[in-house]
Amino acid sequence: MIEKKFKLLAGPCVIESEANVLYMAEHLKAITDKFDIDFYFKASWDKANRTKATNYRGPGLDEGLRILSKAKRECGVKIVTDIHEPWQAEPVAQVADILQIPAFLCRQTDLLKAAAATGKTVNIKKAQFSSPEEMNNVVSKMEYYGCKDFMLCERGNCFGYNTLVVDMTGLVRLAKLGYPVLFDATHSVQISGGGFNYGNSGKSEYVPYLAQAAVATGVLSGLFMEVHNEPEKALCDGSCMLRLEDLEALLDKIMRIRQVVTE
Repeated sequence: MIEKKFKLLAGPCVIESEANVLYMAEHLKAITDKFDIDFYFKASWDKANRTKATNYRGPGLDEGLRILSKAKRECGVKIVTDIHEPWQAEPVAQVADILQIPAFLCRQTDLLKAAAATGKTVNIKKAQFSSPEEMNNVVSKMEYYGCKDFMLCERGNCFGYNTLVVDMTGLVRLAKLGYPVLFDATHSVQISGGGFNYGNSGKSEYVPYLAQAAVATGVLSGLFMEVHNEPEKALCDGSCMLRLEDLEALLDKIMRIRQVVTE
């Protein structure tokens, strides 16, 4: 199922400050307005799966939702952000247009049930340890709880230790489950747990290539990409993120590729 309007879920990994969120939301909207794109601003209010207890996690639920609400109101953007526990679904749904289920949690039945109950669109990250076909169990849970407004998001598969690979046939196989498919082009270049001093490191130089290749399959409804104005100073996953100044040129290529493969 390919949606007619291409979706882009993009923004910094985590809310670093109100000023940075407003800056990024304003600039991302200005860029995406140049294309026929259904844009959602992404930033996490809490990164609950950081490698170390001392890593920055975010401002927390109340402050995070306040900042995201301000970005929505002042910058005119729609919002996507994560939930990690069932009780978080309802308050987050008061601000977010899309609730996101982190990859490690995609099998958590109570979390899926709570997300489904909000009536909001849900973006479900496919676990690094799951095959596309195994996601049919997730699909069945969402349907059982009365939700058919959800997307499945590929973000790479474990290959040995600390390495992720992207199988482009996996996108085609995910699409066969009958729901919109997204591709996470930035977490797919993560060296998960392999940045031994900092938690996670990555190879951001490969993000454009993976994004273009994924769109070229012709089965995507959109992309997820973490974007930052200064990735080298980012408080989380900077080594995986696309630089803000490179986004427009990449989107131009992506939209031209999409036009060709969907004609």
